[in-house]
Amino acid sequence: MVACQFSLYPLREPRLGPALDKALAELRAAGLEPEVGTMSTFVEGEGAVVFDGLRRAFEAAAERGGVVLVATVSNACPIEPKPGD
Repeated sequence: MVACQFSLYPLREPRLGPALDKALAELRAAGLEPEVGTMSTFVEGEGAVVFDGLRRAFEAAAERGGVVLVATVSNACPIEPKPGD
């Protein structure tokens, strides 16, 4: 299980919504449930699913033009208790 917080920045677009909507649709199609915030989006799931979702989101947004993706991925968020704790 991994958690990922990321921000996606479409470049030189008069309206950001269409590129971001396509990216979110790809995350959902990958089986993820994105939690959209004002500055970033959060997803969690199996590592392969999260990384595939990010790739799909990036490619969908990039169909419209330049895009920047900044992501932080963790396998320790939240920290799971150790057995016996």
